[in-house]
Amino acid sequence: MSRDELWDAPTATGPVAARVSVPGSKSATNRALLLAALSEEPCELYRPLRSRDTLLMARALEALGAGITDGPDGSWRVTPAKPLRGGTSVDVGASGTVMRFVPTLAALANGPVHFDGDPRSHERPVGPLVQALRQLGADIDDHDNPGHFPLTVRGRGSLRGGVVEIDSASSSQFVSALLLSGARFDRGVDVRHIGGRLPSQPYIDMAVQMVRAAGATVDDSEPERWRVEPGPLRAPSQTIEPDLSNAAPFLAAALVTGGTVTVPDWPRQTTQPGDRLREILAQMGARCELTDEGLTVSGSGRARGGDASSTLTSSTCTLHGVDLDLADESELTPTIAALAALADSPSRLRGIGHIRMHETDRVAALAKEINALGGAVTELPDELRIEPAPLHGGVFETYEDHRMATAGAIIGLAVPGVRVVDIATTGKTLPDFPARWAAMLAGQDFGASS
Repeated sequence: MSRDELWDAPTATGPVAARVSVPGSKSATNRALLLAALSEEPCELYRPLRSRDTLLMARALEALGAGITDGPDGSWRVTPAKPLRGGTSVDVGASGTVMRFVPTLAALANGPVHFDGDPRSHERPVGPLVQALRQLGADIDDHDNPGHFPLTVRGRGSLRGGVVEIDSASSSQFVSALLLSGARFDRGVDVRHIGGRLPSQPYIDMAVQMVRAAGATVDDSEPERWRVEPGPLRAPSQTIEPDLSNAAPFLAAALVTGGTVTVPDWPRQTTQPGDRLREILAQMGARCELTDEGLTVSGSGRARGGDASSTLTSSTCTLHGVDLDLADESELTPTIAALAALADSPSRLRGIGHIRMHETDRVAALAKEINALGGAVTELPDELRIEPAPLHGGVFETYEDHRMATAGAIIGLAVPGVRVVDIATTGKTLPDFPARWAAMLAGQDFGASS
């Protein structure tokens, strides 16, 4: 399906009843790939996510000298880059992890590495990271577009490292980038966040956990300060957890339709911020149960659509508005906003100003597109306020943003006639989303490895 084609979002005819497997976490896959490329020995990654973002990371690491081969069971075997190779170019696409993590790695390469990507990459900020790397001894040329892509990292085979102050208020990935490569710096790294509120703390916790699992010593005992001691890394072979953020639209479908969806292999303990879905969906009216099988979410009545807009059989709305601070779980904002647009009471989604610099300005985009369907959304600098309003069909623009596309699909479950632009953009982190969505509505399990 091309960028210009419209996808008719299916409207549910009754409660869904499905088991939906989702592939591995994008965030964990890309962190594991990078640590494996820096490791002393090869390792295996089982059930990694294979999507545009993770394939961009794999190709970037291969350009720097790592070997990544396919296993018969869908695994990846990663052979470390020894040495990290310069004299190459990297396509970052629109992937935040690639555009923040790999330039830090490239500072250790034995020659220049040129970075460029999609047009949106020229707008997303990397200036604080560039400044931090220069403090640590890196030579970076971003003169054509200071603080943004394209840029060239002139690697010299090593990086001094040491103490660095960085303002990560616009992206926690700046901190994670330094932590993931920091053990390979001559002096390690001592990262100190300065500036505004630090968003998405769970993703930093994920980086800390994975760096420790690779054998590095990490001290995070002081708030907003992280110290990684220099030393070798030995990334373990591991199975990647399911991507809990990618599970969000499917679990939301249970609440919208008054049905039941189970996502298998939901971890009992995780650093993924998507785990907060259990709390949030319960607040919105769902019943959530975590068992050995996985997470099961059930709704008890259909969502409010438009005037006579839904063909669902129940007429009782049990989808309630919420007042949430989503600073640490901002990836969930499009899903929660879509649910809030169908709820029976107002919602406030706060602490989300930093998602204006994701694949698109998600705060503005959500307000515009929900309002275009008859919604009542007020956009504020750091929040969305969503009032109940009868919705109608129409075109739902996605701005090449995978989370916008899935938000449109959620609304379409209750509102006939929603047509989503560029549903294929979901392939950025969730391959075959339309087929998975259709399988859910048919009560079938598309399968985690499909």
